[in-house]
Amino acid sequence: MAPYSPPTGGRAGKLRLDFNENTVGCSPRVLQFLGQRLTANQLSIYPEYAETIAALAAFFNVSADEFTLTNGTDEAIQLLINTFVEPSTGVVILKPSYAMYRFYAELGGAAVREVEYRADLEFPLEELLDAIRSDTGAVLIANPNNPTGTATDLAGLRRILDAAPDAAVLIDEAYFEFCGVTALAWIREYPNLFVSRTFSKVYGMAAMRCGCLFSSAANIAWLKKAQSPYSVNTLAAMAARAAVEDREYVAGYVAEVLAAREAACAGLRELGIRYFPSQANFILFQAGERAIPIRDALAERGILIRDRGYEIPGCLRVTIGTRAQIARFLEELKVLWTR
Repeated sequence: MAPYSPPTGGRAGKLRLDFNENTVGCSPRVLQFLGQRLTANQLSIYPEYAETIAALAAFFNVSADEFTLTNGTDEAIQLLINTFVEPSTGVVILKPSYAMYRFYAELGGAAVREVEYRADLEFPLEELLDAIRSDTGAVLIANPNNPTGTATDLAGLRRILDAAPDAAVLIDEAYFEFCGVTALAWIREYPNLFVSRTFSKVYGMAAMRCGCLFSSAANIAWLKKAQSPYSVNTLAAMAARAAVEDREYVAGYVAEVLAAREAACAGLRELGIRYFPSQANFILFQAGERAIPIRDALAERGILIRDRGYEIPGCLRVTIGTRAQIARFLEELKVLWTR
């Protein structure tokens, strides 16, 4: 297995356009809620989730027994693999995609089958369907996908679910708010469907490590047998409850990101830089042999973006924040690109 080595420091005080986080921070209500409700006694006892479960069930329009809180999406992936995938069972993933799909599948001893994206990075639906076989135990999909930004529509999701009735099909909707396509309403219709959501992206709570894994009540009962009882800490659970209450904040941030995404595309076109249309809060663009020098030069100017050349040669990924942040990125990129 190849280790996953995220940065552990050096990002503070810089324009963080490298890890698809919310670039302005969480709702002020989250901090206010924690300040008002958090006591020394709460930190001395194990987490209690009842109020958070009730609030999130109402927000997501599901029953309390149709989801479980998870330590970010990472635990959701690991939990699904641990519960439903036997060693040597086939697991189908896209390539490139979120690294933790392969990581946890390999850790569980699964036989990983990767479906390569086409050169234009359109979602490879037909190729994915062809890869599903009788030994497939799980299909793990980010929709929209990271790092490509591309997605399939509801009709495509139905075809995947229908093609793998005996496999656990995870639709990771980490970037749902930026594209609006969700399969969450189908968890009672498809017994093989699992949907994950995270508070690390649009909600601006990546440091809290909190997410949700949804499925039928029967599936969630199985998942909870394999889950640590206190994997989500008290602060994260409290913050999630406050975050979903501030719908206006989330809607405003999404609108700003979508406007900034259009501005980023226009700026890249003006510079003659090839980019791939995205339905998420990031854009992948082609910088060729100049990719690493440009990434490093931007970092020297306090702007962090992500190299994805190890999967897609010459490609860089920029997180979309506010229009002002993207304007600063484009201004610095123009200087470097036109040298």
